[in-house]
Amino acid sequence: MLLAIDAGNTNVVFAVIDGESVKTCWRIRSDSARTADEYAALLRQLFEQDGFSFQQITDVILSSVVPEANRHIQNFIQKCFGRDATLIRSDLVAPYLDIDIDKPEEAGTDRLMNALAVMTHYKAPAVVVDFGTSTNFDVVNKKGAFCGGVLAPGVNLSVEALHAAAAKLPKIDITPPQKIIGSNTVDAMRSGLYWGYIGLIEGTLKRIAEELGEKPYVIATGGLASIYADGTDMIDTVDETLTLKGLVRLHALQAEKAKAA
Repeated sequence: MLLAIDAGNTNVVFAVIDGESVKTCWRIRSDSARTADEYAALLRQLFEQDGFSFQQITDVILSSVVPEANRHIQNFIQKCFGRDATLIRSDLVAPYLDIDIDKPEEAGTDRLMNALAVMTHYKAPAVVVDFGTSTNFDVVNKKGAFCGGVLAPGVNLSVEALHAAAAKLPKIDITPPQKIIGSNTVDAMRSGLYWGYIGLIEGTLKRIAEELGEKPYVIATGGLASIYADGTDMIDTVDETLTLKGLVRLHALQAEKAKAA
């Protein structure tokens, strides 16, 4: 089985993959100071509670946008699985995906995995709206190339910023409001964080479509994808495991290449 790891700024996702099937998936909060031993203790417990063992893992693939955490995660992998993980870089992806941006090495590997998953499971042109620490719009053009996109502040980042910067504003959860005009502070904040981001999503997608010259297929992913997809008809589908699907596809392509060599 394959252990696929997607290390982001907010969460680290661990998924056990059998073939192309995600057997189980866990999200833990990102912490660049978490040690290899702490990862081992936490993951062993999660494996056992879902009926898996470390011995079942034959390969590990890692996408990370948190360089400070990589050493601890790699040490955990070596210690618990007796192997090194395949650490995704743009040059490893380039043989399988056209990366048509100014500096391919600067592209977040999660964005590249989203684009690779699009070309495997969906159609181009496409836009992935990824709700993470930032709200990313990852664009795949009609030729199947990852051609860049848009990065905006993430929803939870905005929640934290409002709470931190304004003493009288409470920290709230993301709940779709019944109406746009809030009659109290909490409802007004919820309206801004929900309908304000719906406006951001719709306006950005409209301009991307104009620049592409045609309407792209739109996939939403990330923890808040379903909530925001319910508020607009511009999102065609929600796929919460899209990044993992990209990792699985890359692993399969690399295995095919090694077998053919």
